[in-house]
Amino acid sequence: MKRILTSFPRWMAIVTLAAFLGAVASPASAQNGEGEELKEFIEGLSMDAASKYVAPIVSAFGANLNGGWFHKAPSSKIFGLNIEVGVVGMGTFYPKGEEYLSFDTSGDFRFNSEQAGELVAGLFLPAIVEDALIDEIAGTEFTVGISGATVIGAVDDYIEISFSGADITFIDPTTGLERTETVGAQVITLPIGGFETISDLSFLPFIAPQLSVGTIFGTRVTFRYLPSITISEEFGKFKYFGFGIQHNPGVLLPTPLPLDVSVGFFTQTLEIGTLFKAKTTAFGLNASKRLGVGPINITPYAGFMLEKSNIDITYDFIVDTQEINVAFELEGENRSRLTLGLSIRLLMLNFNADYNIGKYNSVTVGVMFTI
Repeated sequence: MKRILTSFPRWMAIVTLAAFLGAVASPASAQNGEGEELKEFIEGLSMDAASKYVAPIVSAFGANLNGGWFHKAPSSKIFGLNIEVGVVGMGTFYPKGEEYLSFDTSGDFRFNSEQAGELVAGLFLPAIVEDALIDEIAGTEFTVGISGATVIGAVDDYIEISFSGADITFIDPTTGLERTETVGAQVITLPIGGFETISDLSFLPFIAPQLSVGTIFGTRVTFRYLPSITISEEFGKFKYFGFGIQHNPGVLLPTPLPLDVSVGFFTQTLEIGTLFKAKTTAFGLNASKRLGVGPINITPYAGFMLEKSNIDITYDFIVDTQEINVAFELEGENRSRLTLGLSIRLLMLNFNADYNIGKYNSVTVGVMFTI
């Protein structure tokens, strides 16, 4: 038997997915009408299903955070004042392939009262007995199959919960004795598929403020930071901080190299209360060559970075009157990237754009005020 729960809660936004879209920096993003319901939906899934549902966008989010850190190598000067402040924008393209657009897993799932009512609807029990059976089902975890679209999949590829059936033993309120009823196999279809705002795009956008200061003994430091913001009592505070360093070993050489090269390390953390924590690291080599003199020049640049991203998601949700804790960690699929880009300086403004090749390909752009 196949049933569709048409009264499943409507979409409303989830702060973690607002963060994926880069909107979390604004307190208003936690209040918009696109979010709460997706959060409720993900909370209702088992841990395995929830992690597979959001996995493609988690990898894209991690790739975004690791992008845009540099648009040149620091010069091999012992001391040279160079300060840049501005914003960088990133866009990571979703990968192709059915394995990223849909998922199929099994795991423990707890039906709420409405869903349990759908399961027992065909037994035609007296109302008081049916209510007791529904309470028993809603208080029990069942192993079910869960399949359908991921968050970037088709909006109308609805997620299905496949229940193989079970013998349910409960106390019959009319007799006070144990009673067993057989609930047959069913497929419950949730009217939830890919997240429309995300799946309509071919890439995931993000934006971050950035400040760079150099150069001392061929070393340049870069910061990303947003003030701590209390989103709500439920979600807690939003925190974002990143730090990076590049060093040009050519500063120790007696003869300058024909181009600037550097080794770099970058790390950052983004948190939303205890619900969501993302941490990324990247390190590797980059090189650049300035063409032109003074405040008007162009600088081709390239780099190869090894990278890592981890996202921890922890939440409690309530099925009827029972609180259930779910926590899982996801690791981004990007392990390395090759960066090719061009930076253009026009007086006190610097513009740059680059393309990044990895498991998840991406583009980054930056606009900096520089002195």
